[in-house]
Amino acid sequence: MAGLVDARRTGPGGRGLQVPVPEEKGNDYICRPRTLSLPCYRIANGVLMNTYMKGMILVVAVVLAAILVSGCAQQAGSPANVSEVKIGVIASLTGPASNVGTSMWQSAQVAADEINAKGGVNINGKMVPIKLIVGDDESTQQGGQTAATQLITGDNVDILVGGYSSAVTSSYEQTVAQYKIPYIVTGASSPIITHRTDIDTSYIFHHCPTTDTYGQYTTTFIDQVVRPAVDQQLNASASRPFRLALIYQDTAFGKGVQSAVNATITKNNLNIQLVSQQSFKMGESDFRTPLTAIKAANPDAVYLAAFPNEGAPLITQARRDIGLNTIFLNVENNDNAQFYKDLGQYGGGAIIESRFSPYTAPAGAVADAQNAFKNSYYAKFGTYPDMMGASTYEGVYIAAKAIGNAGTTDKATVRQALVSLSMPQIIEAMKGGTISFSSDYRESQFDLWMEQLAFNSTIGEPRPTIVWPDNLKVTGFTLPAWYTPGSA
Repeated sequence: MAGLVDARRTGPGGRGLQVPVPEEKGNDYICRPRTLSLPCYRIANGVLMNTYMKGMILVVAVVLAAILVSGCAQQAGSPANVSEVKIGVIASLTGPASNVGTSMWQSAQVAADEINAKGGVNINGKMVPIKLIVGDDESTQQGGQTAATQLITGDNVDILVGGYSSAVTSSYEQTVAQYKIPYIVTGASSPIITHRTDIDTSYIFHHCPTTDTYGQYTTTFIDQVVRPAVDQQLNASASRPFRLALIYQDTAFGKGVQSAVNATITKNNLNIQLVSQQSFKMGESDFRTPLTAIKAANPDAVYLAAFPNEGAPLITQARRDIGLNTIFLNVENNDNAQFYKDLGQYGGGAIIESRFSPYTAPAGAVADAQNAFKNSYYAKFGTYPDMMGASTYEGVYIAAKAIGNAGTTDKATVRQALVSLSMPQIIEAMKGGTISFSSDYRESQFDLWMEQLAFNSTIGEPRPTIVWPDNLKVTGFTLPAWYTPGSA
């Protein structure tokens, strides 16, 4: 008896190919002479089964399973399946940056408490509480990599907030890019955070001014305010070059400030001469060698790019040990309660570029909001927050707003919500009164100001007063009585 097999193969014109083959004993296929476009039958467990139908059932089952799996994956971040919004906070809780990192972590807690007290994040009408999970980067690149990896792959957070040291933050950006998790950076100020092209930074959003921005701003202040004051004291003409020295942390942060100052002077043809540029390693505590070199250069002022735990001893050593009685200009991260305490009497006359201070606020729309945040922070922790704490506090609110706008915790959807974000300023003054991210490098834009410190003998610490720009200043910039300018 002959059988016909391979009934699903077709020849020219779509007709089945009739291929007679000898029937084998024990063959569990029965193929009777017929048009070969018809199926064969299979005997399974004594039951005659249509193998074509069985194949179709299998295909349908696979397709349905794929649809179900896909649907579950798509619905994983939907309100019905979200019981909490997990926000990972990367902060330096140990190591040389722990002073600022602690303020960042504690500020995030204040924000989460406030949001949860109002019911949590509104995801399509369902109120979902925030759960914060902290990762200590230990102020090191390896610590940062470990913290980021654990938060992303171990704790499965929905979004990241924080990051202080630019060198540390940039070291784990590859992990952020690999897992495509939205990250609102609130402390690392080097432009490389979102400008670098060696990895995909499209999920990273910068909510703090960059070294380019505040480096240019401070250099402009020196040219427009400090230089004329020194010229007046020296009875010198405006043609006299202002003698500026730089001392900077030898990291992406410090080098970014150095680059911004040099670029601003060159681009705007400013009458500023850089008489000394000295660097130091992150975490150093003895600065007397580079300060001695700076003093020998006879500067009119010194611009520091340092962390608070570096800046305070640096200024103290300069004035107490080296006798360098000049104006010290500080980056915004030094607007920090511990910095004021550590400076003591040697902080008088110093300048800080700022956007949030524990001890002052510009008159206007954000003053009440800043004071409310400071009071809440003090009630919880017994001290006052710093600037990086303020931007991290806002970072939690931004994360909550983006997830609410997205209506899901799906990371790609949340990223898109951050791209299109437009929300009112919170506690820091923003350009146009709105928090949004630029279309090129996803950077938010802040209003800045300059403060000058005066020593308060009653409390034994200096306190700041806003001296620039004119629309925000409370009093004018002054040269202290002990100030010694560079050579005439």
